[in-house]
Amino acid sequence: MTDKLTGAAGREYVANAIRQALRAGDLVPGQRLVELDLAEAYRTTRGAVREALQDLAAEDIVEIVPRRGARIRAVSVEEAVQITECRSALEQLCARKAAGRASEEQRAELRRIGADMRQAVADGAWEAYSALNQRLHELVIEAGGQEVARRQLERLNGPMVRFQFRLALRPGRPAQSLPQHLAIIDAVAGADPEAAARAVAAHLDDVIEQLRASAPRA
Repeated sequence: MTDKLTGAAGREYVANAIRQALRAGDLVPGQRLVELDLAEAYRTTRGAVREALQDLAAEDIVEIVPRRGARIRAVSVEEAVQITECRSALEQLCARKAAGRASEEQRAELRRIGADMRQAVADGAWEAYSALNQRLHELVIEAGGQEVARRQLERLNGPMVRFQFRLALRPGRPAQSLPQHLAIIDAVAGADPEAAARAVAAHLDDVIEQLRASAPRA
């Protein structure tokens, strides 16, 4: 008898654990991922690990090199900028649609997120702020109901996990981004599609500036 996770449950658990380890900095770009080590660490089978790595490779988080195994894929600052430019176009679409079709429950949740973000900044609770940031973007995409855009954004966001988390925790960043997030919330909750798109564009333009500022100097 075994208590190891197998099948779809093991596959999903390993993939989520690797994403979280990347956010936390426990895994870094270029780091090798050894199937046996991961199976032991996550108490699952090598088959589940292999399938999870294939899923992560499809998301561009992991790179599988023939005869050399898997490793965390390195994303350059320039690639991160280009990904964010694509995100901006899709998230503007989603925000515009969300402003027109969000339910009252979704609008109420957006307002709660805004209040919680204000409190997180006041308390210096940066990890809580980062989680709220993620939920805000997810909720706007959900409310927009644009499934093709949602799927494309999921794929684009995979390689950006590390960049997004590091930017969110940069000193002073939450206070800087708070007004941008509140502008998105106000526009979507207030049913103003064009203001929602402008607010998303302004926020992600600022993210691009922050990414470029983080590039190593020659």
